[in-house]
Amino acid sequence: MKIETLPPPPRPAQAAHKAGKRWRAPAVALIVLALAGGGWTVLQSRNKAAAPASPAAAGAAAPAGDKKAKGPDVYELAAADVAAIGAQSLSLSLPLSGSLAPISQATIKAKVSGEVREAMVREGMAVSQGQVLARLDQADLQARLTQQQAMLDEAQAKLAMASRNHANSQALLKQNYISSTSYDTTANGVELARANVKSASAMVDLARIALNDSVIRAPMSGVVSKRHVQAGEKVSPDMPVYTIVNLAELTLEAQVPTSEIPRVKTGQEVAFKVDGFQREFHGKVARINPTAEPGSRAMLVYISVENKDGALLGGMFAKGHIVTERTAVMPLVPVDALRNDGGRQVVYKVDQGKVVAQPVTLGLRNDDTGYAEVTEGLQAGAQVIVAKLDAVKPGAKVKLAVPPGEVPTPAPATATAKASTPGQRS
Repeated sequence: MKIETLPPPPRPAQAAHKAGKRWRAPAVALIVLALAGGGWTVLQSRNKAAAPASPAAAGAAAPAGDKKAKGPDVYELAAADVAAIGAQSLSLSLPLSGSLAPISQATIKAKVSGEVREAMVREGMAVSQGQVLARLDQADLQARLTQQQAMLDEAQAKLAMASRNHANSQALLKQNYISSTSYDTTANGVELARANVKSASAMVDLARIALNDSVIRAPMSGVVSKRHVQAGEKVSPDMPVYTIVNLAELTLEAQVPTSEIPRVKTGQEVAFKVDGFQREFHGKVARINPTAEPGSRAMLVYISVENKDGALLGGMFAKGHIVTERTAVMPLVPVDALRNDGGRQVVYKVDQGKVVAQPVTLGLRNDDTGYAEVTEGLQAGAQVIVAKLDAVKPGAKVKLAVPPGEVPTPAPATATAKASTPGQRS
């Protein structure tokens, strides 16, 4: 018989410790479950509170009285989206450039030889017609005039002697004291003496003219551009003394391509500017050269420019344009406002808060300035939409944020501008 010894029973403290270990895990699990449930409850309450706000927001975005519409019922247009039609003149132009030259210019030359005693005027000084510019030495010319005058006096004396001889011969011929041959000789002497008087008188006139030519005068009013001689220099006939230009009227010589010459006509207006001046000058086409320049194959156009105030000077470079075509005062529409509707030109006009597709008939069109002439369909003061807004269609209701600005005055076109036929698309 075997006797086994059993273990002693646990103590009360150890039993309590083991029991605590068995209940700790289930308690932690219950706490986690409780926290999860509480969080879910909070989220559900927030979703329920936010749900009623969505229909309100949707109702606010939808137009009044129709919550099913997708877009706004009234479109608000900015000032840049709309333009007010103005009535003005539209023009097409051709660019040009060239140099200014005085229409009246004279180089004064000496007519007689002599030493320059005085040269009173200088470059840049204004002179009037007949004003003395220079004086030559007159000693030789005065002596020559005196000599010719003496020869004239001698010829006149010989004529008087021949006339008396002829009278005596005529009396003797009547008494038959001399022959007819002697009488004819005295008559011939009278004719020769008269011829000598005429020759001597002409020589006196020439000497007097030469003496007057020693005083050089201005042939016209203007400004001295060049003084070619100085006091003390010797001049000879046809030697330049002064150059005078008249700046009251100038000519602008500009080259125009031969392809553009058919657009240029005499009398057309020209506007141009020159360096150093802020203002714009004007002129008119006076002449067109019939032949092209050999190098550039361009044709010269001569433009007459009035210069009453003397602001323009010869040789200045000018750049401007010729107005080749100009319309009467008509309504002008921006090219951006034109739309093609089934092959016809229309604009979206704002009429009593609604967009209306208004057909228009166009005349002259200037793509450089961005405006076209309206011959039918629009009146001055109409409001048209210039912005490309896909959502704004005919029939849509619109309102203007601020009043639109009126169409400004279009600037002249350049060479690329051309007239379009009605119905041309922008």
